[in-house]
Amino acid sequence: MKEAAYYEKLDNGSVRCILCPHRCSLRPGMTGVCRARRNIDGRLFSLNYGYAVSVALDPIEKKPLYHFHPGSLILSAGTFGCNFRCSWCQNWSIAHGEDDAHGEDDTHGEDDAHGEDDAHGGDRASGRENELVPDSRDDRTGSGDEQAYAWNHRGVRLSELRPESLARLAEQYASHGNIGVAYTYNEPTIWYEFVLETAKLVREKGLVNVLVTNGFINEEPLKELLPYIDAMNIDVKGFTGNFYTRYCKGGLDHVRRTVERAAQHCHVEVTTLVIPGLNDSPGEIGELARWLSSIDRDIVLHLSRFFPNYKMLRIAPTPLKTLETAKKSAMEHLRHVYPGNV
Repeated sequence: MKEAAYYEKLDNGSVRCILCPHRCSLRPGMTGVCRARRNIDGRLFSLNYGYAVSVALDPIEKKPLYHFHPGSLILSAGTFGCNFRCSWCQNWSIAHGEDDAHGEDDTHGEDDAHGEDDAHGGDRASGRENELVPDSRDDRTGSGDEQAYAWNHRGVRLSELRPESLARLAEQYASHGNIGVAYTYNEPTIWYEFVLETAKLVREKGLVNVLVTNGFINEEPLKELLPYIDAMNIDVKGFTGNFYTRYCKGGLDHVRRTVERAAQHCHVEVTTLVIPGLNDSPGEIGELARWLSSIDRDIVLHLSRFFPNYKMLRIAPTPLKTLETAKKSAMEHLRHVYPGNV
């Protein structure tokens, strides 16, 4: 654990996390919506600092990034937790933990504004990645022959990983075509302290940093992080506020601001998962593309095909014709639009 950045102390030992727009107010013992930040005795701590769930050497196109060092590989790392509750999440087991069972879409969810009491308990991780995780005990006094594992409070298996270890691993894999580190699989902005420290080390080694994110982060922490980020793939999950509120338990306006700010500082590509009957209308896709073109017509838009997952099991996969129609609508405003998951 590490004391978290971006929080303020309240009365009676409570704290307010100000990393993301949820602004969770947490009494002692409570964990935030992201399930990765906890109030311990009146101080906020990052529970996922120093732990990874997945580490793999991936093609850059898997992020997906098509116009950033195409054909290269990037060391990709993720941990646990997420500040969204997307009903179709493909990485739900690491994002939320073992108690989030499959079922039909829950459109109500929990009270995201106040976190949760522990008493109540895009880019996919394949489950084979931990073979790349170095034994972080090599950086401490003593060593062991076996990988150090732990389990978090949601039943997710973790591997110990320090920023120095990940940066060094990225440098070691440069001879295999690795260009840097991508922070992905879960939501990397709630791994904030680890990502920021690692990104600085990776930059010092002359390698790049990539963030694959939902974009739901407050302005000040984003401002501090952006100087160390070379490329971002940002999910714009739909283009209506109601869609975000109902299916993601988040907000569109904050994501739009992140896209606009990031595009001023680094390479940005955007991904939208096209879900039949929910966000697939040509009009909505066209409005999304129109807005992106107002930022930069060369922003790459990935339109990904939906497949049933997690709590959205009764919606059929996106018809290929729907993707073709969506691409046509987007191409009226953008130069680079790619169907994905086909």
